[in-house]
Amino acid sequence: MAAPSQEDPSLERHFKGHRDAVTCVDFSLNTKHLASGSMDSTLMIWHMKPQSRAYRFTGHKDAVTCVNFSPSGHLLASGSRDKTVRIWVPNVKGESTVFRAHTATVRSVHFCSDGQSLVTASDDKTVKVWSTHRQRFLFSLAQHINWVRCAKFSPDGRLIVSASDDKTVKLWDKTSRECIHSYCEHGGFVTYVDFHPSGTCIAAAGMDNTVKVWDARTHRLLQHYQLHSAAVNALSFHPSGNYLITASSDSTLKILDLMEGRLLYTLHGHQGPATTVAFSRTGEYFASGGSDEQVMVWKSNFDIVDYGDVKARRPPPLTSSSGTLPKMDLPVPPGRDRSLESVQGEPQESISMPQTLTSTLEHIVGQLDILTQTVSILEQRLTLTEDRLKQCLENQQLIMQRTPP
Repeated sequence: MAAPSQEDPSLERHFKGHRDAVTCVDFSLNTKHLASGSMDSTLMIWHMKPQSRAYRFTGHKDAVTCVNFSPSGHLLASGSRDKTVRIWVPNVKGESTVFRAHTATVRSVHFCSDGQSLVTASDDKTVKVWSTHRQRFLFSLAQHINWVRCAKFSPDGRLIVSASDDKTVKLWDKTSRECIHSYCEHGGFVTYVDFHPSGTCIAAAGMDNTVKVWDARTHRLLQHYQLHSAAVNALSFHPSGNYLITASSDSTLKILDLMEGRLLYTLHGHQGPATTVAFSRTGEYFASGGSDEQVMVWKSNFDIVDYGDVKARRPPPLTSSSGTLPKMDLPVPPGRDRSLESVQGEPQESISMPQTLTSTLEHIVGQLDILTQTVSILEQRLTLTEDRLKQCLENQQLIMQRTPP
């Protein structure tokens, strides 16, 4: 019996109301509302129900850079270039409370899963944690040496991950406030970071056009995608953990199948850079925003097989217990870069495998895992060698400058 076929994503609605580039989007818990922020200094709350009026919230004195609904959906946090964080009650009144502690642009806001804490990231090079209900600043995490673009809580609220223009991603323990690990593989500014829904992996997007996925426990690089032709500005995991969507300055959105380590779709909708993207809490929809001032809402469709999984079980980690590892740095086979205009869903048939074949495949996968680990170690050594060579060249230049002619 054939499994349900995979369908293409479809553009459901697009919202116009912002007067400058859209910087951020987020769905409420029940997917009835969508919030967006813009360089025009306002927040908009759009009703997913057709013919419903949108709310425009004013209060920030400069560009709104980030928005996030609380887990209950009763509060909405925003950050701005005016150096403040605001907590809004998302109703017709649009009342807000102002949080002040950052000394530069606030780039990122994110509620903890229990709704009690809020984490923010800023151009003042710090990550700050706040108490939502006491409405006060709690503590700072300050080891980044350049602007911090993004900070997120892990699903269980025990860890924080941050991404910076210092080209690192840092993993923090919220209780001890210590930096557990720094991921230094990005070749440029790191624009965005988030936890896999299982909490076992993290994905980061960079100005070097790449997306990288690491194991948050072993800190090993699991996947490396170089599919965009310009900076990757944002990413979002599907709640099932099986898919990742990215938004890029090359104007496209790309949907990646993490289980197979390949590109599923390239979506063309925005005129100019796609600046932000986010799945709804169920994964049924995703929203994107761009420098074209538009907010677009898409129906996922392709993940119809995973809807049951989202409700029934915790999303799986990217590496399974049998030691299988998603493929790394794989070029996309011809015809697999599916655009909306040309691709039809292909029926998938369930296949049973003989035991001998299964054990052989598991052995091959185990060998591939060892090879991947070896490559990862070699990459680290190569990076160290490059750093040393760079240091030698810089020292040589200094000596030459000091030597009189």
